[in-house]
Amino acid sequence: MARPARLRKKGISTLVRETSLHPGDLICPLFVDENLRAPVSIPSLAGFSRHTVETAILEAEEVTELGIPAVIVFGVPRHKNETGSSALSGIVQDTISAIKANVPKATVIADTCLCEYTSHGHCGIVDEAGTIRRDPTLEMLQQVAASYARAGVDIVAPSGMIDGMVGAIRAKLDKEGFDAVALMPYAAKYCSSFYAPFRDAVDSGCAFGDRSAHQMDPANTNEAVREVRLDLEEGADIIMIKPALPYLDIIYRIKQTFNVPVAAYSVSGEYAMLRSAIDNGHLTDEAIYETLLSMKRAGADMIVTYFAKEAAKTLASQ
Repeated sequence: MARPARLRKKGISTLVRETSLHPGDLICPLFVDENLRAPVSIPSLAGFSRHTVETAILEAEEVTELGIPAVIVFGVPRHKNETGSSALSGIVQDTISAIKANVPKATVIADTCLCEYTSHGHCGIVDEAGTIRRDPTLEMLQQVAASYARAGVDIVAPSGMIDGMVGAIRAKLDKEGFDAVALMPYAAKYCSSFYAPFRDAVDSGCAFGDRSAHQMDPANTNEAVREVRLDLEEGADIIMIKPALPYLDIIYRIKQTFNVPVAAYSVSGEYAMLRSAIDNGHLTDEAIYETLLSMKRAGADMIVTYFAKEAAKTLASQ
């Protein structure tokens, strides 16, 4: 007679465990701010700060020592304008170079979008009606990605879901001799309410309108398959799904359909929700492990998470 409980005994259960979670599966977000002389905490993301270049190096050192292989860098510029031109040089490029010089083990990913740099908060250059102008936006993203590559970035992560952005960036990087730089587009990025704390963290809220014209409808799944296929055809190396927890079905479907490296971005709202519940005693820290494990079980090969350091410490002690 089959008795599954035999395999649930302590010791045996570990041997037959189907899914594992390790610090090496995690990517830690890193915020850098050109306006600062010392780190400043982010109220909407408890435990996180905006960093200077110097303290970003220390953060990358700590992350690497915990066994986390990568950081993904987001920048806050000194100046914003309608075209987001501050993205072409400044805090992110300086941070990439500094981390690669001082923490050579760290893999550096650069979020590549204009929303943090535009005065209107949209992910591209807009016309008078507030509609994103695709061609000038792609040209700007090409230049930004190339500037990150010159600074030494390992992975470029275009996040605006602008049609054709992957192909345009890949062509630019290859033309300039950066064919070894990998591309990790936010291929299926949903128009989600779970982004709010992040937008506070980088001052990237929209001055008008919203991003529903270029981010996906939460009701759609077939659209995600089409978007991912297009990005792979244009040269994507890793596929990012964002958010993660409300879209585990999308992670699973993309992994099963394409069998390529998949990254799940467990976004700021997911973190804030769990962090609040844990801090208020409604959940225990075990909820962090269970949540991240669900993303691995769904098919994610790597997870961008604000719990990266906390999870890595817990996993190391197990």
